[in-house]
Amino acid sequence: MSSSSSGEMVFVEHTKGVNGLPKVILREVRGCSAEVYLYGAQVTSWKNEHGEELLFLSSKAIFKPPKAIRGGIPICFPQGSLEQHGFARNRHWMVDPDPPPFLTCSPNKAFIDLILKHSEEDAKIWPHRYEFRLRVTLGPGGDLMMTSRIRNTNTDGKPFMFTFSYHTYFAVTDISEVRVEGLETLDYLDYLKNKERFTEQGDAITFEAEVDKAYLSTPTKIAIIDHERKRTYELRKDGLPDAVVWNPWDKKAKAIPDFGDNEYKHMLCVEAACVEKPITLKPGEEWRGRQELSAVPSSYCSGQLDPQKAL
Repeated sequence: MSSSSSGEMVFVEHTKGVNGLPKVILREVRGCSAEVYLYGAQVTSWKNEHGEELLFLSSKAIFKPPKAIRGGIPICFPQGSLEQHGFARNRHWMVDPDPPPFLTCSPNKAFIDLILKHSEEDAKIWPHRYEFRLRVTLGPGGDLMMTSRIRNTNTDGKPFMFTFSYHTYFAVTDISEVRVEGLETLDYLDYLKNKERFTEQGDAITFEAEVDKAYLSTPTKIAIIDHERKRTYELRKDGLPDAVVWNPWDKKAKAIPDFGDNEYKHMLCVEAACVEKPITLKPGEEWRGRQELSAVPSSYCSGQLDPQKAL
């Protein structure tokens, strides 16, 4: 825990990261932390009170604009007709000097408000005016919350459409020992099969090959269980009906220049997303989407045990 000269806890620290890029470190009392780069408004680290890293960041991640940072939680906006993941993750965001009031804020939470607005340059590829406000909050128990507010500020009366995702890379011990619960029996679009629609058959999702699927109309809570580490990630979401599950596996991993050949074994992307039905905003309208991540001992979450006993 960082402390100031007066001995007080510093919950929000503005500093420089890799290659001098500005970043913000959020901390909470028990020692949990998160790091957010202003480039891409990207969370690149989220650690529990034992200092264990909960997000995957590639050892080959390139911290050089305009390249996106490989790992952490890239923000994919405005997805759709543009380059695969939109441009928000390749832009320099500003600290928001005048953030809107959020309900989720109590004094003992570390948070940062960032803002991205349209630029003349972006208007050439996406001809709309918008304001994207993001709040990243580290809660008192180490939960990581991200709330996005996107407003249409067009003056020409035109609505716009977009899809969106929080492209979260979870750190896992061994992908073959991971299972995902909460997506059973749901329909999904398989991106490896021309977005054909299928229905999930397994009672939980496990991994033995490349996967790139968008599950549709998903529940608000999804669990990612890392058996080897006996840890469960809980992803809770609001305003984001879909969930993308991705792992490149060995062949594709070797073909990605900023990704280690064997790193696919230690990561899994489960993304809170809105991809099937794009969001449409008329001028003046605002969309809001949030995700909250927490990490708990697996026995607490797997359903086989009484949570009271597990605690």
